[in-house]
Amino acid sequence: MDNLSDALEKLKLASTDSTTDSVESCLDCLLKALVNNNTEASAKIQEMGVLPMLPTMLTPQSTCTPKVANIIAEMAKNEFMRSACVEAGLIPPLIQLLNSTDQEVLLQTGRALGNICYDSHSLQGQLIGMGVIPTLVKLLGVHSHNTALTEMCLIAFGNLAELESSKEQFASTNIAEELVCLFQKQTEHEKKEMIFEVLAPLAENDVIKLQLVEAGLVECLLEVVAQTIDGEREEEVAQLKTASDLMVLLLLGDESMQKLFEGGKGSVFQRVLSWIPSHNHQLQLAGALAIANFARNDGNCIHMVDTGIVQKLLELLDRHVVEGNVTVQHAALSALRNLAIPVVNKSKMLSAGVADVVLKFLQSEMPPVQFKLLGTLRMLIDTQVEAADQLGTNAKLVERLVEWCEAKDHAGVMGESNRLLSALIRHSKSKEVVKIVIQGDGVKHLVTMATSEHIIMQNEALVALGLIAALDLVAAEKHFVAADLVAVLHKLLSDERSAPEIKYNSMILICAVMGSEPLHKEVQTRAFINVVSKLRSHENKTVSHQASLTEQRLTAQS
Repeated sequence: MDNLSDALEKLKLASTDSTTDSVESCLDCLLKALVNNNTEASAKIQEMGVLPMLPTMLTPQSTCTPKVANIIAEMAKNEFMRSACVEAGLIPPLIQLLNSTDQEVLLQTGRALGNICYDSHSLQGQLIGMGVIPTLVKLLGVHSHNTALTEMCLIAFGNLAELESSKEQFASTNIAEELVCLFQKQTEHEKKEMIFEVLAPLAENDVIKLQLVEAGLVECLLEVVAQTIDGEREEEVAQLKTASDLMVLLLLGDESMQKLFEGGKGSVFQRVLSWIPSHNHQLQLAGALAIANFARNDGNCIHMVDTGIVQKLLELLDRHVVEGNVTVQHAALSALRNLAIPVVNKSKMLSAGVADVVLKFLQSEMPPVQFKLLGTLRMLIDTQVEAADQLGTNAKLVERLVEWCEAKDHAGVMGESNRLLSALIRHSKSKEVVKIVIQGDGVKHLVTMATSEHIIMQNEALVALGLIAALDLVAAEKHFVAADLVAVLHKLLSDERSAPEIKYNSMILICAVMGSEPLHKEVQTRAFINVVSKLRSHENKTVSHQASLTEQRLTAQS
């Protein structure tokens, strides 16, 4: 350490009036000390006041520059030195050096900047603001043959790409072409993994997704899948997962997805379809997720149902009733749910037996599977009277729905259960369905649903409750009383924030329950006439008209 102290003293003198040789020998001594004991040597360098001298030594012309940058890179491995490096003003001259043509200068400069800004989003943000991304992308293109420089760029991209503010800058460069070109040259697993780690965060941006597709990344990914599909080595399994996951991520962008779909005739789309019957769970998962992503507009959905994709998904689900891979179940149900959205697909999918296969998962204890199962059934029965009637008279299904309506730990499952319970009644309009829901103790959940913060759920609940009152008021009466339905309706009508359709359907329901003596008494007790008469002047004509009718009914039966 005495040698280090001497070298630091000499450096302070040498930097002002000595030869380059003496400066270089001092720098060599510093590097040697940092190699032997980085922490202690770094602290000594800081203590001796050498840091503020280093910016002036970072000049493109000096032969000492690579060593100075290397010293900074080594010191910045210590967390306690990073802010000291920033305070010493090292970042601006280091960024200037990224314009150098000297590969060693570039390598050590990149290391220094990377270590100073390591794990600091604010410092990385500063680098982005100073335009470092286009410079690094250019370097990657010029020096792609230099392994060390390439790795330095990839590490920098990996760190910077995590910041949302970087995406716009990356999108304005040819990063997609450079990374795809670099990927195509790689044979080693580790190098491919490094590129994958940059591609994944970049591909979260829709503009870059499309750029990557246009640059040919999908073809590279399909090749990786083909090469590793039967692989058993850990690295092959990892590559298969990364490549197929990235493929699914690219399909999340509307433009990139549509470009790859190519009207259902695209080679990429066809290859992805072949993954579904695979024996590899990862490919089954990626295939099902890809179909779910392709099924994001009606045109694609209609085409896929017409070309037999539903059968492939049902066969996949059948294989997983016993095998029970939750992620594959979830993905296949997601795809079916999306495919069931267009009206023309519903009857076709019901005829194909989708509801029967989906019901096989009714006993699942996994909330993600429960959530997608519910969503799929709800989409299928929308406007489908017969299917709603058939499912609504399935006592086991209704029993499970009522159970899930109380799943307070899983808001999504609870919400979807309520919505499906309501949908069974609304689309079947069946007295038998209403009877089973009443017997299954589902009425109280629909009353609670009417108080939801979501207007669509409130409305669905009110319509279903109106049908219950119209179809079987006698059987529902005690359930309405127990659930405090009249109080809920009073609150909805009194609340100025209630949407017009909520007020309208609340009044329809008030009229429907007037045929029940105990409910009629409650309506009178709560002075509904006052609330309703105010709504006669409501700006919405449908609401004001219904208010007049409801007021007449209340007055006539008072």
